[in-house]
Amino acid sequence: MTLPAHIAAGKPAEFGQELLQRRARICRGRVSFSGQRVLDYGCGNGAQTLLFGCDAATLMGVDISTASIEEFRTHIPPALTGTVLPVLFDGTVIPAPDASFDIVTCFEVLEHVGNEQQTLREITRVLKPHGAFLLTVPNKGWIFETHGAALPVLPWNRVPFFSWLPHAIHRKFALARIYRRRDVADLLRAAGFRVEHIGYVTAPLDVLTIPWLQRLLRRSLFRNDVTSWSILATAIFVHCSAPGTP
Repeated sequence: MTLPAHIAAGKPAEFGQELLQRRARICRGRVSFSGQRVLDYGCGNGAQTLLFGCDAATLMGVDISTASIEEFRTHIPPALTGTVLPVLFDGTVIPAPDASFDIVTCFEVLEHVGNEQQTLREITRVLKPHGAFLLTVPNKGWIFETHGAALPVLPWNRVPFFSWLPHAIHRKFALARIYRRRDVADLLRAAGFRVEHIGYVTAPLDVLTIPWLQRLLRRSLFRNDVTSWSILATAIFVHCSAPGTP
């Protein structure tokens, strides 16, 4: 898969991060995974995917990274052997028949793909009628650019205020796309999805390396999984229904 200029491949979240638990709680608050066939699109190392393993009847994770899929396989507990299936794919065609899954998840992946519309069409293909699509994308309102940017004098990640620049400037240098709520909602509706819920995911502060400050902030401003304040959110969460759902 060829990525657009400046768009970099994603980096999987690490096992044990608060971000993973936060996403899982939000998703379980929207749909039941019990007995469902689930696909995690862009599963990475499986750190997020495996949190749904005990609920789902079957759970497939697909990713373009050989290293990530191999790492995923090493973390599958014996009790989930045969239930969880990590699969390497080409980033375009999901190796599954039409209408195979009750739920598709996609966490911080859409901003990295070569073609958003093509990716959403393929997810639509494998999602059952009345199925649920749960995704997160980076939030333009967060104060830091979480994916970094190809800037000549600011080569580090977490660039402050860069995410607030107009889309035309951001697209020129950013290593990943970024979205406002209306951007992702319009994109999903154009692909035929019905948006059931859209909201902000509160910053988990996993990258904050000062333990006492991290604890303090998680107990105060960043206590809840969701927030109504864009400036407190690293991501946008969307719950969609499959195209054609009445």
